[in-house]
Amino acid sequence: MVIAAIADHITRRVEDVTSALTAPFSDTVIRLGVTGLSRAGKTVFITSLVANLLDRGRMPQLTAANGAIQAAFLQPQPDDTVPRFAYETHIARLTAPDPSWPQGTRQISELRLSLRVQPSGLLSGLSGPRTIHIDIVDYPGEWLLDLGLLDLGYAQWAKAALARAKGRPGGDAYLAMVGHTDPQTAFDEPQAQALAASFTAHLNASREAGFSDCTPGRFLLPGDLAGSPVLTFAPLPGDSFARKSLGREMERRFDSYKAHVIRPFFRDHFAKIDRQIVLVDVLGAIHAGPAALEDLRRAMAAVLGAFKPGRNASLTRIFQGRRVEKILFAATKADHLHHSQHKQLTAITEALLRDARDRADFAGAQTAAMAIAALRTTVEDTVDHRDGPLDVVRGRLLDGGKQAAFYPGKLPDDPAHLLAPAREGAGKWLDADYSVMNFAPARLTLRPGDGPPHIRLDKAAQFLLGDRL
Repeated sequence: MVIAAIADHITRRVEDVTSALTAPFSDTVIRLGVTGLSRAGKTVFITSLVANLLDRGRMPQLTAANGAIQAAFLQPQPDDTVPRFAYETHIARLTAPDPSWPQGTRQISELRLSLRVQPSGLLSGLSGPRTIHIDIVDYPGEWLLDLGLLDLGYAQWAKAALARAKGRPGGDAYLAMVGHTDPQTAFDEPQAQALAASFTAHLNASREAGFSDCTPGRFLLPGDLAGSPVLTFAPLPGDSFARKSLGREMERRFDSYKAHVIRPFFRDHFAKIDRQIVLVDVLGAIHAGPAALEDLRRAMAAVLGAFKPGRNASLTRIFQGRRVEKILFAATKADHLHHSQHKQLTAITEALLRDARDRADFAGAQTAAMAIAALRTTVEDTVDHRDGPLDVVRGRLLDGGKQAAFYPGKLPDDPAHLLAPAREGAGKWLDADYSVMNFAPARLTLRPGDGPPHIRLDKAAQFLLGDRL
């Protein structure tokens, strides 16, 4: 086992050296990671991004730094072992006569989009068009949060998980079960399964209520691991456990989860990413209340802690592994707000992620925050209200399909008016009521050369990709 690990390490080093030495003579490859927590809109973001790169009529802010984009096309991805992102299926649903939202991300997937760029200036006469490959890697944000577990032992994780469960949906039921469980008793598989099922139900209920930190992530999205021992553990109190006890087996399975689920994902996929976008449903967290907003702030700080920010120099690739060069935190569903409130949404996102961004900026990575809508589902309007004109958005409701006007509440100009009570543990917002409405995709009539309508998708793409084009 040790020899195999050493051989694997040497093989990876040779691959890294070979990649670094041949890079100047091969096509440029940018690995773009796309993640976010549940319902942040990862699938729609990727689908709309690809559609708008193929037909760039709505992408005026995306420009090649040293040339002009001549063409874009899809081609087979380089990794045959990773499922392909089902772009054609998703875009067909969004552009159908009766459009509907595609299924959300439940596993890792990949898609290669290639751009043909014609160099400009002095380089234009020396070389023809060059090809730049964008390998888009889609993975659940819940898996990204799991990377924070690598530095924790079972006792540390269990203590934190039990503390978080207090007051959260399903948490009291699980804590009651723990209260009647002796971790030092002999291990019993049905008992372990019952504890894991109750803990999983608590995590799912918490996610539905708007909480972000619901680890372990594979408990929510088990895939082909459903029912396996590596997902059949739960937090129990205690620092040490007797041999063959329930607590000892829970500890062993937690360690197995880190070794066989988290580490392979980090090694094979996450550690190879060049650019990263983290989609954040800030409006949903605000609607869910102060506790959910504070949980989102902590989760985003933990997300950034999983990255190794810094310049992706060739020597760094050879000796220290790849580094993420740019990280974009994007508050999604900006189309649920009138444009007059987009500035406030961006400011709240920046303040919400201040601790996380400061860590990345200090380490050398370039970060940004912005409010976007990968697919615009509404139009703006102004209606008469008893207090005067009110800026609203209109869209087709997901439930029933009727057109409706929506005003979610006025976001504060000072983000501290939200973040301060959230940090202080307030039970609800004192002077405001924020709401969320679920819109269905709008029916689209696209002109030739135009991708789906969006808000600032071109600006996001320019930040993530423009300097490498």
